[in-house]
Amino acid sequence: MASQEKLQTGTVIGNKMDKTVVVRIDRHKRHRLYGKTIRVTRRYKAHDEKNECRLGDVVKIAETRPLSREKRWRVVEVVVKGDVAEVAPREIGAHILEETRAAADAEAAARAAAEAAAAVPATEEAPAAEPAVEPEEALAVEAAVEPEAAAEASEEAES
Repeated sequence: MASQEKLQTGTVIGNKMDKTVVVRIDRHKRHRLYGKTIRVTRRYKAHDEKNECRLGDVVKIAETRPLSREKRWRVVEVVVKGDVAEVAPREIGAHILEETRAAADAEAAARAAAEAAAAVPATEEAPAAEPAVEPEEALAVEAAVEPEAAAEASEEAES
């Protein structure tokens, strides 16, 4: 009488150990009181004899005898190969930082060249002419400053 082995399907989320992968298995259950659907995640360590699993792979694992302190599952098959990049975030960040620094340096050099070109005068420019002031406007300005002198000036202008 053979026992039926328990099979589960999950996603590989870790493969840094030798011949061992960490598999995440999600299941959904309903809360007893409120009825809301909750995602429950379990992580299992599974034996991968050939080290063939990569991050993001969907694998089928089967229950087995204890292989180590935490490892009680083995990988039966790789169902779907994953598309997760295996580049560390620090490496991505360093590459982007180098590109932005190079772009900033080029922009600063262009700005300095433009400022240097603007600082050298090409030709002497004539000073701008002051606008002509009408005599009546001048009287109004003087009236605001000195009321007595403005009154005399207006009398002279009328005569």
